[in-house]
Formats: sequence, structure tokens, C-alpha cells
Amino acid sequence: MTTTDPRVGAYIAKSAPFARPILRHLRTLIHRGCPEAREEIKWGMPTFMHHGILCGLGGFKAHVAFWFRRQAMAQMLGPDGARAGEAMGQLGRITSLDDLPGDRAMLGYIRQAAKLNAAGGPARPKPKPRPPLRVPRELAAAMKRNKRAAAAFADRTPSCRREHIAWIIDAKRPETRARRVAKVLDWLRKNPKTRMR
Repeated sequence: MTTTDPRVGAYIAKSAPFARPILRHLRTLIHRGCPEAREEIKWGMPTFMHHGILCGLGGFKAHVAFWFRRQAMAQMLGPDGARAGEAMGQLGRITSLDDLPGDRAMLGYIRQAAKLNAAGGPARPKPKPRPPLRVPRELAAAMKRNKRAAAAFADRTPSCRREHIAWIIDAKRPETRARRVAKVLDWLRKNPKTRMR
């Protein structure tokens, strides 16, 4: 059973004139492809729910964006998703109804996305953990002389340690690197339990 939200209708009515027919058409296709979809407004844009977030759309000044929640849909869109890098969403910048795949193709994508959502599993693959960065010689030497800073550094989470190290090794000049080592060391001494800002 289709569940509409009056806020979605209001969103479409307030959109740019070129965007209204595109947004209305996409809304109709979503409900045809997944009659159980429930409308909501999330992040200020129409979002369609079916076993979690199914898809969403948004009207901007010069284009409309349409996106699926599941990363797997990007591969399934094939040539229809070739313009994905142009804008938010997998279909690129949509400026007219002609920019959309055909209705049959869109309905197939929506039905496939609904099946993926119903099957469960993570929406996006977990990123591979990054290997730890080597502690720069200058920081290691400075921490040997300051046990409190060394203990605070060891107590940090891996991502926080990486943040400190990356900031230091990103310095181009030796003087900048030395200043950053001193700042990290000072921060670790004064704030043993909080992250550097």
C-alpha cells in the first residue's frame, strides 16, 4: 500500500518549474515500482522507505538528482548510470524528462533496489581498514623525552593517532614539520584524553 507524505507534494510544488514534471514523474515511478514505499522528508529532500531507505530525489536550481541508497545499484544501472559523476545520485544532472532512462528501465531499477533492501545486508560495503602510518622520527624522538605525551599518544584511537601523524608528515618544509611536532607534543601533554582540533 502506497504511503504518501503531504510534505513531498509541497516540496515538488515549491521546486523550480522545470523540475516539477521530473519530480512528479519519478515519484509516480517509485510508487509503481515499489507500491509498499513510504514517503518521508530526510535531509530536506523526498526520501522513499522500504526496509530502510530505498531511494531519494532532490530538485536544485538547474537540475534534479535521483539516488538509490544501495551501492550495488550503481553497478546495475550500467549505461544509464554513466553520468553519475556529474551530480549527487546515480543518474547525473537531470534537466528534463528526456534525461531519464525509459520507464521500463526505471521500474526495473526500482524493483531491483526494493529486492535488495528486502534481502537486508549492509547498504554499502565496509571500507577496508587502512594500515597504520609510521610514526615520524621527529615525533618518536620527542615522545621518548616526554613520557606523558607518549602515554597520551598510545592511549589514542588508531584514527586519532593517524590524524596526528598525517598532519605532521603532510608538512612540506622541515621548519613546519618541527612546529607541528611541537604542537602535537604540547597538545598531548595538556590534553591526554581529548583529540587535537
